[in-house]
Amino acid sequence: MSGLEILGTGSYVPDFVADNDKFSEILDTSDEWIYPRTGIKKRHLAVDEPNYFMGAEAAKKALENAKIAAADVDLIIVTTCTPEFFYPATACLVQKRIGAVNAACFDVNAACTGFITAMDIAHKFLETDKCKTVLIVSSEKLSNQQDYTDRASCILFGDAAGAVVLRKSDKPFYSFLGAEGDEFDALYCKVNYQHNCPFYGDQDAFYNGRFDTFAKQNYLWQDGKAVYKFAVNAMHDAVMNVAAQGGYDVSQLDIVIPHQANMRIIGKATELLGVPPEKVYTNIEYMGNVSSACIPVGIDELNRAGRLKSGMKMCCVGFGAGLTYGALIMEL
Repeated sequence: MSGLEILGTGSYVPDFVADNDKFSEILDTSDEWIYPRTGIKKRHLAVDEPNYFMGAEAAKKALENAKIAAADVDLIIVTTCTPEFFYPATACLVQKRIGAVNAACFDVNAACTGFITAMDIAHKFLETDKCKTVLIVSSEKLSNQQDYTDRASCILFGDAAGAVVLRKSDKPFYSFLGAEGDEFDALYCKVNYQHNCPFYGDQDAFYNGRFDTFAKQNYLWQDGKAVYKFAVNAMHDAVMNVAAQGGYDVSQLDIVIPHQANMRIIGKATELLGVPPEKVYTNIEYMGNVSSACIPVGIDELNRAGRLKSGMKMCCVGFGAGLTYGALIMEL
């Protein structure tokens, strides 16, 4: 079975920084409260730029890093759970902005597991020779979905985009995807239509018992304890599954890049896996949770720091709303 090769990486991080002290100006909170509970000191917010702009900028950097022209891209997959438009797809907006005139385009929404899902999809396209060059862009503007009166949730999230350019390779690649369907108990963000169809009844009646506050109707909502319990077990199971596919022992992994949701989750999951801290890459302290962009931004940071070496076994693992989860292992 063929694998994947990452030819180039890119990322875009907004200039505006909201550190914990800024949040203490608008909420009853402090760095002393936030950091020990989350591992986050600051996060970047896209106060001026739209989601697809961030994605396009990350894509341009990835193509430049790969030394590949935008016209040579056959497929663009954008992962996002924070689009500004239902249609066109964010991938089409990115395509237009970067000039990838020959690329097919579509979006994927698996929430924070989006990048791993897109890698799995890209692998299948490349393996069947449907495409030769695939661009994955993960762009998220979580600041759009936050209730900035909720001190437990809004301090967790930031905005960013990451991108990778892929081609088929004979290097090993294994992936695993899973889901544990959740009907609004753990994590969701409702879409709000301003409908005026004269034939509708009370469109909110179906949800009124569940979405019983303004915040639940309009912003991201989560049950932190339920997410924590799911995340730790899901990350452990996903890594063990994908390692078994490749016949790897977890101790053989050179670097693990987890979804950056909370340092307590990362710490507990990697402890259960037996992965030492020095093999775990985190940037949550200065990025916060940027959903599906967490992992590709981390890959770009490692790449540009010269820390990704040929022959390394890299594992990426994540979880997200849905509830979704997944992992991949690839040899660089």
